[in-house]
Amino acid sequence: MQVALLLLLTLSNAVKINGEEDGQCDYKLTLEPRPHSVTISEFGAVGDGKTLNTIAFQNAIFYLKSFADKGGAQLYVPPGRWLTGSINLTSHLTLFLEKGAVILGSQDPSHWEVVEPLPSYGRGTELPGGRYRSLINGYMLHDVVITGDNGTIDGQGSVWWDWYSSHSLNYSRPHLVEFVASDYVVVSNLTFLNAPAYNIHPVYCSNVHVQNVSVSAPPESPHTVGIVPDSSDNVCIEDCIIKMGYDAIALKSGWDEYGISYGRPTTDVHIRRVHLQSSSGSSLAFGSEMSGGISNVLVEHIHLYHSFSGIEFRTTKGRGGYIEKIIISDVKMENIYLALAATGQCGSHPDDKYDPSALPILDHITLRDVIGTNITIAGQFTGIQESPFTSICLSNVSLSINSGSPTSWVCSNVFGFTESVFPEPCPDLESYSNSSSDCFSFLHLNGKAAAL
Repeated sequence: MQVALLLLLTLSNAVKINGEEDGQCDYKLTLEPRPHSVTISEFGAVGDGKTLNTIAFQNAIFYLKSFADKGGAQLYVPPGRWLTGSINLTSHLTLFLEKGAVILGSQDPSHWEVVEPLPSYGRGTELPGGRYRSLINGYMLHDVVITGDNGTIDGQGSVWWDWYSSHSLNYSRPHLVEFVASDYVVVSNLTFLNAPAYNIHPVYCSNVHVQNVSVSAPPESPHTVGIVPDSSDNVCIEDCIIKMGYDAIALKSGWDEYGISYGRPTTDVHIRRVHLQSSSGSSLAFGSEMSGGISNVLVEHIHLYHSFSGIEFRTTKGRGGYIEKIIISDVKMENIYLALAATGQCGSHPDDKYDPSALPILDHITLRDVIGTNITIAGQFTGIQESPFTSICLSNVSLSINSGSPTSWVCSNVFGFTESVFPEPCPDLESYSNSSSDCFSFLHLNGKAAAL
């Protein structure tokens, strides 16, 4: 066991990022071993799937906090089924789940503390008031790693889905992992199952790396979402497989007047080599809560399949904010109802205090090298009359439309430019005389990652 722990320590490590390349995923990640390690069972935890281990986790993390200025520490979770309520991590910590280790979220709501809403949302996203704290939390932390040898974090979310669907909840559902106002965060080499709502939610964070994770929930799970970068910057998501009831990956940045006031965008995001499936939502979504802005996003080498929509940009009047400087390339789509979409009539408002004249901006969106098979609708771009979507650039897009398609394209209040697109897009996407130069100067500036 000691030899095994020493080997694991080389994998469970302090986070350092050096260098600067085209996108966030090209930063060189160097890993330094933690000098101290304990096992959760040393603190009285029992991995039988029945014993509640919240206090054992809390005591272990409190103990390891004393090593923060000594190079940090690792909390090792061995094989077993470790039931727990909500827990808080600390800085300079690695939480390591061995193969066969399963952290189970309690199905008793009393084991999940109710906390204040996020300031950029002003209320819970599902219900007014507070929200249940996530299963694993980090607040104002630095240098935190959640990793393992394909261990599992299982939210046992079925009871939460039932409560949500029956309108039995008093507060918004919890997530599996949430980091708030933290930096240098790594989540890797794990399986996430059955989240009550979101799986991985970095909000107000910087330098976040999510790598080699598998995330899934049943198709019927209501509004479950995989990874949600929210008002965060310098984010990398790579080599992941995500299958969700709603969105697989969704970028957000606050809700109406609260997001506008908080004013923190999601920016400098790199997503690559991911396989995404969404039963009722979108494989890759931007918004609809985007009032702080979303910009400088590079997405490449992605596989979207068996989904309602492939790539979707969402906003509405009252949101304010912007979605701009997005490059998405090398996309393979299979069995998608709606391949590409941008809508200015999506989402509700937190309350009646929003400003209906706060018009969002959607500009400089480039989609290139896209191949789709068994697509029902190629594209649906419906902008806002007072704030049309501009510089929507489509290049080298080939979508095979199935026989059940009512129409290939739907467009209104959108201006753009297309080149080598099949089926032939609506005239609105070829009506902006400046788009050609705008699209391709943006696209080719500084190579493939002009946005970054």
